[in-house]
Amino acid sequence: MKEIDIQTNNKSEMIDITSIVQKAVSKEKVVTGICVIFAPHTTAAITINENADPDVPRDIIAHMEGNSAAHVKSTFVGSSQVVLIENSRLVLGTWQSIFFCEFDGPRTRKILIKVICENGNINCF
Repeated sequence: MKEIDIQTNNKSEMIDITSIVQKAVSKEKVVTGICVIFAPHTTAAITINENADPDVPRDIIAHMEGNSAAHVKSTFVGSSQVVLIENSRLVLGTWQSIFFCEFDGPRTRKILIKVICENGNINCF
């Protein structure tokens, strides 16, 4: 398991961590498997959403502002994501990216990344 520190700069923000996660996958040399990304925080989350349009993360943060508490936001979004790995690459849709969602920053946070090889695959490592 890999632990990575994330520095957030605002009360609420979404940080694209796709390249960080892909680097962790590449380092493990797994050809086929899954990658689990987990935020061990009660006021932060991990989500997969569009990154082609920079307005999407801003819109998500804006619509989640107001009377909602950071704990409720992280519950709605969720603390983890599982992404498939094929040919040593994360399997994401054309417009998808993995985001760390900060709801109570700024802070130094961490994400945990676990890469799991497909059981029985001869080309696993």
